[in-house]
Amino acid sequence: MRPRVNRLFLIGALALPAACSGDRVSSAASGADSSAGFIEGTVTSVGGPEAGVWIIAETGDLPTPYRKIVVTDDDGRFVLPQLPDAGYAVWVRGYGLADSDPVDARPGDTVELTAEAAADDVAAAQIYPASYWLSLMNPPDGDANWTSHFKLGCQLCHQVGSALTRFQDRELFDAGFRKATFMDAHATSLGRAEILEAMTDWTDRIRAGETPPAPPRPEGIERNVVITQWNWADGDGYIHDEIATDKRDPTLYPNGPVYGVDIGNDRLVALDPLTHTPSEWPIPTLGGFDTPWCNQTYRPLGSDQEYPSGLGSLGCPMPHGITIHEGKYPNPANPHNPMFDGEGRVWITTQIRRQWAEDAPEFCREAGPIAATTHHRQLGYFDPETGEFELIDTCFGTHHLQFDGDGVLWTSGDVLVFGWFDPSLYDPARPETLEAAQGFAPVVVDTDGDGEAETPVPGFNYGVIPNPVDGSVWASQPSGFAGSSREDRGRLIRYDPATGVFETYMPPLPGGGPRGVDVDTNGIIWAALGGSGHLGRFDRSRCARTWGPGDQCPEGWTLYRSPGPRMRTGDGPDEINADFHYYLFVDQFDTLGLGENVVVLNGTGSDALLAFDQETEEFTTIRIPYPLVSYTRGLDGRIDDPDAGWKGRGLWYTNGLDPIFQSEIPHPYVGKVQLRPDPLAR
Repeated sequence: MRPRVNRLFLIGALALPAACSGDRVSSAASGADSSAGFIEGTVTSVGGPEAGVWIIAETGDLPTPYRKIVVTDDDGRFVLPQLPDAGYAVWVRGYGLADSDPVDARPGDTVELTAEAAADDVAAAQIYPASYWLSLMNPPDGDANWTSHFKLGCQLCHQVGSALTRFQDRELFDAGFRKATFMDAHATSLGRAEILEAMTDWTDRIRAGETPPAPPRPEGIERNVVITQWNWADGDGYIHDEIATDKRDPTLYPNGPVYGVDIGNDRLVALDPLTHTPSEWPIPTLGGFDTPWCNQTYRPLGSDQEYPSGLGSLGCPMPHGITIHEGKYPNPANPHNPMFDGEGRVWITTQIRRQWAEDAPEFCREAGPIAATTHHRQLGYFDPETGEFELIDTCFGTHHLQFDGDGVLWTSGDVLVFGWFDPSLYDPARPETLEAAQGFAPVVVDTDGDGEAETPVPGFNYGVIPNPVDGSVWASQPSGFAGSSREDRGRLIRYDPATGVFETYMPPLPGGGPRGVDVDTNGIIWAALGGSGHLGRFDRSRCARTWGPGDQCPEGWTLYRSPGPRMRTGDGPDEINADFHYYLFVDQFDTLGLGENVVVLNGTGSDALLAFDQETEEFTTIRIPYPLVSYTRGLDGRIDDPDAGWKGRGLWYTNGLDPIFQSEIPHPYVGKVQLRPDPLAR
């Protein structure tokens, strides 16, 4: 039986949660996969068949908790396919309905489920996505820039609008900000009085009974979705990203483990989807380095002065702040992003040592201006064949990573340079090869058209993607962090390794806050605009001029508003979406089944994945109705069997919420989305 959710249990109870802040361990295997069974049935209410509602089957009989979610057709019929042999609790969730009582079933059973209408509008709204609740907020003076920066900072790690964030008062919000130094700094940057007034007014109206508009139920192809979820790690897991295959060839490693990184607890985790078995390995550091990220410092070369350099997230309160999570994240490595290579190794961005300049390799310390500042995280990889990690030092900081067609690994994460690493030039047994295997280039652009790069463009380079069409490499600088100007909309950075030339491009209004960046097979760059709530398309070939400070090619941009309610920032060009787009994934090889080059946005504030068809310019909303507060981050697709139709394909995602206890199921999980030809396909 599933845990029942008391949807109003949090009213006035808790402050806003903190901002984001060896040996192999494995469950017992359950043998070969037996996902051939199905459960079918119908859903009816007093009004007749219930169309477009979700059927949820969950079980604790497998090595890890397992859930399958489908949608009913026009006649209220459903089929839960590819079920392992187990006992399931099957129940109904739908907009306008109360959650039904679970019915026990096993594969092969036919069940009749009865739905009841929600008691009133307030009861019905408790299962609406967080972005719908956030849309009720009145930003100060309807300021779109303030709202964009509010979203980029406050939603960096959790959903504002979820149940634990929308039932507070002014005092509790203020105390909540002080639970983490990062969140407190962002509140100060936005204007403490402004943010407290806006959030207090918002929650007062909610407590008085105001509700958002009802989301639409799934329609058309949205009813063909099959969602499978497996719990992994433990109740403290902060699984940031996942990887299932090599992005360049999604047919590699079919049916194999899916890997994720636990940024909070320094673990590599994995899920075997055939045996439903989770595993994990501790991620090492060099020389016994064990200072949690929260408490880390930076010291320049030749200086005795130390400066704070860690991220003040969960368990890192302000002075006099109160948190129950003190020391919760023992994460000196704080691994961030995994990526498969063509040899089956899982590469990660991970911190292997102190951020002190004196600890960097000697050739890094002699590398000019780059040696004068801090560079967070380096590199490593895990070899599944040996179960061992290899740690690799770098002169530059790392955050995300992507391989190009030649096998060179490109990284984001530095505020001054683009960095790269060529594994073919590195031999772990020969430390002297480390220098030759890596390189970096300072981000400096030509702003006056004289052919000379003279203007540095410092900023946190967040997303990264090589363009297979022209060999260029792109990164995003989101802005929106504490201390950044409210007028800063963020930018894309382009680097041409052949010429060494950098270019920068800012999204035109109302676009702002490019975070995730990816490319399609035609060389078009796509960006998730987390601040303004848009999908951005950038075509450099449309530019009349490519040099400049970033505002020189608005004609290269096309902005698409993602689905869902808008923030209250006025009509017209200032209107922005309430949803938050953490990252995105261009499905170059049709791993989901909607077609090649479909762009999938994280609906991180809306419990959804948003698939954009370039030909029709329309979005398909893949709602994740359970557990509520599915904060998605990393995405990738894998083709396990190209001849098996929809059953051989899938899009993988993580629930990377921080802290995880805000979720309806307070446990991290990995999910898979499939698209069958109709809602009754088995």
